Amino acid sequence: MQNIIGFVILALIILFIITSGVRIYNRLVMLNLNVDKSFANIDVLLKQRADEIPELIKIVKKYMEYEEGLMTKVTELRTKYLNATKNDNKIKTANELNKAFANILAVSENYPDLKANTSFVSLQGRVSELENHLADRRELYNDSVNLYNIVINEFPALLLAKPLGYSNKELLQISKIEKQYHGVQF
Repeated sequence: MQNIIGFVILALIILFIITSGVRIYNRLVMLNLNVDKSFANIDVLLKQRADEIPELIKIVKKYMEYEEGLMTKVTELRTKYLNATKNDNKIKTANELNKAFANILAVSENYPDLKANTSFVSLQGRVSELENHLADRRELYNDSVNLYNIVINEFPALLLAKPLGYSNKELLQISKIEKQYHGVQF
């Protein structure tokens, strides 16, 4: 009789461990896929923005011949972004592209004729709209990454996460230039 009770208790403990492991594994998979989905949503907007940049560059080039180095850098970063296959590479390139793009808009302040150009103004409005959408999706992405990073480092999930190759993911960063506010310019 004691052997049967011991066997039942052992079976229940094993069942508990197995179901706990399955729950943890399923949560890790869900969180990992959620991070990928969040980045895919950002990727759509970053692609749209990357497609808008050449048009913006064409307009700006008419007014700023000596800023050729900046335009070349933005073009190279756009190509690098479009060719990147890993999310981490896309994130790093997108962060670099944000810095360069902020420089273009800052340089445009020095050219009143450029600011009055209707093509530039409408394109700048379109890019600003994309930036607003990107800000929302960045926040969601960073929330997803943060939750994922927390879970893979919590006990007991880390016992399963580390051997399965789950590792911390990088947050999207906001550059110092993007954090600066110079007031409304007219």
